[in-house]
Amino acid sequence: MYLKLDVIQPQTEEWIKQSWKTGKWSPNAVINGDGAIIDPRLKGGLIPTPLTRDLTWGVPVPTEFQTEEQGMKGKVLYVWFDAPVGYPSITANYTPEWKQWWFNPSNVRLYQFMGKDNVYFHTVYWPSVQIGDGRNWTMLHHLSTTEYLNYEGGKFSKSKNRGVFGPAARETGIPASVWRYYLLSTRPETADAMFSWSDCVAANNNVLLNNFGNFINRALKFVSALYDGVIPDGGDEPGPLSPNDEYDAEFVASVNGLLKDYIDAMEAVKLRLGLQTVMLISMRGNNYLQSSGLNKALKASDPKRCAQVVSRAVNLIYVLSALVYPFMPATSDSILAQLNAPARVVPEVLSTDILAGHTIGKPEHLFKKIEDNMVDVWRVKFGGAPEETAPEVAKATKKGKGSKKAASQVITDPNVPKTPEILALEAKIAEQGQVVRGLKGQTPRTAELDTQIKDEVDGLKKLKTELEHLLSTAS
Repeated sequence: MYLKLDVIQPQTEEWIKQSWKTGKWSPNAVINGDGAIIDPRLKGGLIPTPLTRDLTWGVPVPTEFQTEEQGMKGKVLYVWFDAPVGYPSITANYTPEWKQWWFNPSNVRLYQFMGKDNVYFHTVYWPSVQIGDGRNWTMLHHLSTTEYLNYEGGKFSKSKNRGVFGPAARETGIPASVWRYYLLSTRPETADAMFSWSDCVAANNNVLLNNFGNFINRALKFVSALYDGVIPDGGDEPGPLSPNDEYDAEFVASVNGLLKDYIDAMEAVKLRLGLQTVMLISMRGNNYLQSSGLNKALKASDPKRCAQVVSRAVNLIYVLSALVYPFMPATSDSILAQLNAPARVVPEVLSTDILAGHTIGKPEHLFKKIEDNMVDVWRVKFGGAPEETAPEVAKATKKGKGSKKAASQVITDPNVPKTPEILALEAKIAEQGQVVRGLKGQTPRTAELDTQIKDEVDGLKKLKTELEHLLSTAS
């Protein structure tokens, strides 16, 4: 069975150009930013493509078509014909009203996110199936594609143990919100991007902890400590703050401008820019507290102004709870719990929504510092070294056979809990082992080289002794 892509191609190209324009697709491998079709298969002319395969695995062709006359007996459906059918079929399994989504293009817009290598199947192949079907399908409106995310100067590779995947990411102890922030902030929207452990740790410590988290914690702790957790009356009426405010005109105008930038970015599905704007707004909040001189002295000398600053800072935090939700929903929930406020929509301007007399929840830190030494730990752990590395390091000590076996078990024993200190020491041992092996591989052997090898082996033994002590206290 074949799909006559060549017959459908004129309609498919017309649809691609129209959807690209109205949906504001990101530039991709099928159509570029100028609206020119660049896919070589389209430029060379599509050809009929089989919908079935002669394989032993896959989704079988429906039984009514498995007849000798039709030549379908024992065949399975081509995966890229079957897989997109999963989109509406998943919806149909969820609700009998699935057609309200999938045959309702006047009221439903379909947004799709994918890596660049899957673009053809979602912009040419599957739309051609929908067009050829003839029914009024809800078809792709906006396409958001990404380039490749590489790893520490190279590529991710499961087969080579290079990079962090799935459960291993959880085992690092890095909270999901931090993973979400870092990966979205480096999302390769226009070019390939690079995963870096040092950048990941810096994102947590410098951006989330010192900027975003600091603003929220500082303001709410001030309310808790100096106002018993009750928002004071700063004189602001409910509703939008005036951009001509006597004290904070520049602050209000700046926040309102950034809110517009955020909304524009999200409407255009520029996720990385939207997240950057969230952090700019929290930075503006930090600057506001600093420039306003929020402290005990201000409360004593000008209680009205102090209450006003507190009220406006808290309401900016309320705004941030909505802005950060698409990126870090757990963080948003935590902010709302600390504010003791319900979820809200994204506003167009800064307003007084949390009023005087409102009692907040308990302020807590949203993020915790990640120690810098963990960068080296994770680089070694996920750097692509073979699993035999640790036993090889043990061999470098030139101990007896029994000692070597014991040393290997000390380093690799899965029953011993791996604290950050243990992981850091294991990383140092791995590095020191590489130094020893490198020296042993040098020629010619000289007295000076033998002395250097002995010194490095002694250093390795010392590290192993420290590790054995840590493991004995941790077990």
